[in-house]
Amino acid sequence: MNRYPLWIYVIIACAMVLGFTYTLPNFFGESPAVQVSSVKATVRVDSGLLERVEQALKSAKIVSQGTFLDANSVKLRFADTDTQLKAKDILSQSLNPDRDNPSYVVALNLLSSSPNWLTAIHALPMYLGLDLRGGVHFMLQVDMKAALTKRLENLSGDIRTQLRDKNLRHSGIRREGTVIQIKFRDAATRAAARKLLEDNQPDLSFTDQDLASDEFRLSGTVKPEAVTRTQESALKQNITTLQNRINELGVSEPIIQQQGADRVVVQLPGVQDTAKAKEILGRTATLEIRMVDEENSNPATLLAAQQGQVPFGDELYNVRDGSPLLVKKQVVLTGDRLTDAQPGFDNQTQEPTVNMTLDGPGARIFKDVTRDNVGKRMAILLIEKGKGEVVTAPVIRSEIGGGRVQISGRMSSTEAADTALLLRAGSLAAPMEIIEERTIGPSLGADNISKGFRSTLWGFIAIALFMSMYYVLFGVISVLALSSNLLLLVALLSLLQATLTLPGIAAVALTLGMAIDANVLINERIREEMRNGATPQAAIHAGYERAFGTILDSNVTTMIAGLALLIFGSGPIRGFAVVHVLGILTSLFSSVVISRAVVNLTYGSRRRLEKLAIGNTSWK
Repeated sequence: MNRYPLWIYVIIACAMVLGFTYTLPNFFGESPAVQVSSVKATVRVDSGLLERVEQALKSAKIVSQGTFLDANSVKLRFADTDTQLKAKDILSQSLNPDRDNPSYVVALNLLSSSPNWLTAIHALPMYLGLDLRGGVHFMLQVDMKAALTKRLENLSGDIRTQLRDKNLRHSGIRREGTVIQIKFRDAATRAAARKLLEDNQPDLSFTDQDLASDEFRLSGTVKPEAVTRTQESALKQNITTLQNRINELGVSEPIIQQQGADRVVVQLPGVQDTAKAKEILGRTATLEIRMVDEENSNPATLLAAQQGQVPFGDELYNVRDGSPLLVKKQVVLTGDRLTDAQPGFDNQTQEPTVNMTLDGPGARIFKDVTRDNVGKRMAILLIEKGKGEVVTAPVIRSEIGGGRVQISGRMSSTEAADTALLLRAGSLAAPMEIIEERTIGPSLGADNISKGFRSTLWGFIAIALFMSMYYVLFGVISVLALSSNLLLLVALLSLLQATLTLPGIAAVALTLGMAIDANVLINERIREEMRNGATPQAAIHAGYERAFGTILDSNVTTMIAGLALLIFGSGPIRGFAVVHVLGILTSLFSSVVISRAVVNLTYGSRRRLEKLAIGNTSWK
């Protein structure tokens, strides 16, 4: 009756082993580390950088306890803070010989001290939120009016180009607020223009206005859904750009999320330099397309240019691979004319490409330039902090019209994706203003961790003492189930790499109360069955079977509330909801399955069982 098959015990054993394994990294703490990341969008972090870092440390006779290469940075772990500071100085000098034009950011950081075998199986500690680790918090507001204005200017340019291509003459195009006004001299031309624009400008709704006998106007108003789409696009592009920029701050787990229709929350745990964070967040990057100076591209001229003798009308830049390139000062196009950039493949050669989309005026300019410069090279530059680098410099093979541009040539799929990302998110889509700023010191974060841990610990001890005294052996079994619940919860948070916040610690304490409540229901049901005359074995069976429905109903209804907080909440509310929902799942498993497994092992094999160690069962 009260016996589990072997496979259930195997599942429980595997769960406990995995729980212990993925909980273990949280006890090793963190060690001083140095993080090397790219300060420029065109400088890649790869195995070559890792070799340079290791060679620089070897030359300085500095020993690291481990080096790691991820998608955005190289990280090195050290035994103490003194070695960490020395390594930072050595790497800064080695990687950035020109202090006025650094290529890499060498930042102090903290890394988990977990053994390599734990890291190899992706057993990592939980991330700590801003309130536990300290750092800076920003609330930024996106200027949606500026984003809409930029969109209207692009639409005005597109309209002007389309009317000129169809030889439809107008008397002027101007923008009045959110309305584009187009003047015509006769109604027939206006009617033809309206038909053309309605087919090619789905974001605008057009109406006729007759102000005088010789003035015929066509008013184009942006549709509400187009306004919403423009604002959402601007917000998403700004978030993507912020994510790219924050990597150089050395933040292990930044939080960048949308709040409302026009605000972005940025939380940088571990960052205390508010001025540097503001500088990174407010940085601007612009895209420029220029022609390569083919006449002065010989080795002698390039060598002279590197020595300071740049030909008149040219500027010297470096390509991504470090080779010099002379480009003309005249800018053909800027990133303002770029509407999209996506990676792809050439239909004929199957080579990785970058497919760019230009707006109407940009498409016309690009068509004229490519028609007049077939066989010549065109350089695409990214300008940051007044410094420019060449992303790519392809050869123009033919006239390119229609606003769709394909860049190809000696690129891997990864490089094509990176280039597309740079071109698409190299600059902010709309200006942002910091409207809220908070700094949390590391000492306050450590104090929050200490208080949160102590409160949870004392709560657990109080529950354990009460259950052990009130329910005797069944109380001890309930405490064991509660311990396994806590173990599995921490393991899940670590496995999912969730960010633990102060509300999350509160959710842990709440989970302990809910988990022990299920065991209280089971124990009281067993007592009730024994008072009604059931045998001990029958009471155990009926207690678990009949209490399960009540436990399931209460946990499901609570989970519904937790899921609502998780879906619709933000910030601290989501931090609470994540721990809360996961805690409900682990409590169901521990309070029902694990506790009964221990009870079955204790009493299931006894054929002549006359009493249970479950406290007083005589009173009603």
